[in-house]
Amino acid sequence: MILAVVGLFALTTVEVSAQAAPAATEETAVEGTPMHQAIKEKFLEGGAGWMAPILIFLILGLAIAIERIIYLNLSDINSKKLIAKVEAALKRGGIEDAKKVVRDTKGPIASIFYQGLDRYNQGLDNVEKAVVSYGSVQIAQMESGLVWIGLFIALSPMLGFMGTVVGMVEAFDSIQAAGDVSPTMVAGGIKVALLTTLAGLIAAVILQLFYSYIISKIDSLTMDMEDSSITLVDLLTEYKK
Repeated sequence: MILAVVGLFALTTVEVSAQAAPAATEETAVEGTPMHQAIKEKFLEGGAGWMAPILIFLILGLAIAIERIIYLNLSDINSKKLIAKVEAALKRGGIEDAKKVVRDTKGPIASIFYQGLDRYNQGLDNVEKAVVSYGSVQIAQMESGLVWIGLFIALSPMLGFMGTVVGMVEAFDSIQAAGDVSPTMVAGGIKVALLTTLAGLIAAVILQLFYSYIISKIDSLTMDMEDSSITLVDLLTEYKK
């Protein structure tokens, strides 16, 4: 649209075209700024003292979140298929064959099955206790590191707000020292102060999305573990009969 208007005026007068061309060139230069360069400029404007910790929280939180996602995805197995293999092994060779099947399978459900099968000779009551106890251990392992992500989610906006407050105080100190309220001075100080809040909120939002996904994944695995544990006890009860 801008180029069309400039072309129309160029056909009318050379003078207007000459005035419009620098403006168009300047606008193109602003729009053509690489994203990473713009982010770097805003980072420096906000102040490294406040922006750097927020960036560190974001990087550490993402590292923990990615590690948890990989761990949980590797822990997710087809529980129905495993139960079918254990049932077939019990019918074929008894407890030892079933233990061999779960020993060769990765994941928390297989580990819980092994603990239950290993205590079969101690009675079904001990099997249930072992399954429940080791299930709690597996849940704790899946939730490992989440407390740090939650801490970073809480600290990032708080640190951003603190940077904003400090920036506002400095802006008013500058106004007091100058003895005059300059719109440029007030707007510049407020803009720089608010950049820290913006950075903190962005970091918190990103980490919250990963945190919510991890929690939902853990809930799904926990439900699968509980259902599979009940099925294991039922299989062992039938096997004992």
